[in-house]
Amino acid sequence: SGFVHVKNPHLDSLEEDVLYHLDLGTKTHNLPAMFGDIKFVCVGGSPNRMRAFAHFMQRELGLPGAGEELPDICAGSDRYAMYRAGPVLSISHGMGIPSISIMLHELIKLLHHAKCRDVTIIRIGTSGGLGIEAGSVVITDTAVDSSFQPRFEQVVLDDVVVRSTNLDKDLAEELLACSREMADFPTLIGHTMCTYDFYEGQGRLDGALCSFSSEKKLEYLRRAYDAGVRNIEMESTAFAALCGLCGLKGESCQFYLL
Repeated sequence: SGFVHVKNPHLDSLEEDVLYHLDLGTKTHNLPAMFGDIKFVCVGGSPNRMRAFAHFMQRELGLPGAGEELPDICAGSDRYAMYRAGPVLSISHGMGIPSISIMLHELIKLLHHAKCRDVTIIRIGTSGGLGIEAGSVVITDTAVDSSFQPRFEQVVLDDVVVRSTNLDKDLAEELLACSREMADFPTLIGHTMCTYDFYEGQGRLDGALCSFSSEKKLEYLRRAYDAGVRNIEMESTAFAALCGLCGLKGESCQFYLL
């Protein structure tokens, strides 16, 4: 049907669904009127970047008021920032799996309550590159964990639930085709490895703790490259798992900064 699905039977019994971290709710806001025509959602870590992206989309789409300050829809919360440019919603998700997971739960419920249809969601952000040129954009075909497996492990009560992390392959190819029109930066499709932290989890030698040698780090990164990994970040497995389960056409694109 193209609608965004929620897989929680308890929501039907709620008198009001409060999207606490977005400062929105089903009683306090007319969500279908505010968001019912949204077709694209772009999410990224930084509030400032997502505000800049919303301004960029406003100019690109030739919308009225281009150049004027956009209101932060989530201004009543200090967790996330949300901006709208026509049919495009731009939202920050913070850093790491816990932060993006909270935002996605509430975003997916928002899209569901707003009766949005045929929504495409794209995560945009920065990452560490692996064996690629600095300045490259990696379009993720599959998000993998630190063992290079396409899975997201979520602890639910005392059970470990394993979820698939495959993303929309057709959307990845479509984005790659679009990139050929822009010669400013190299673009490729590859696996994205998602880690639980920035330092030890990504093999960095400059954290407060480090229990491995530079040789051990390089050996691990070579194995990651051989497994198809082309960049490393901290959100993609949760992003892919939640989008897939709830019927969202999702993709993740990261810019590799040197």
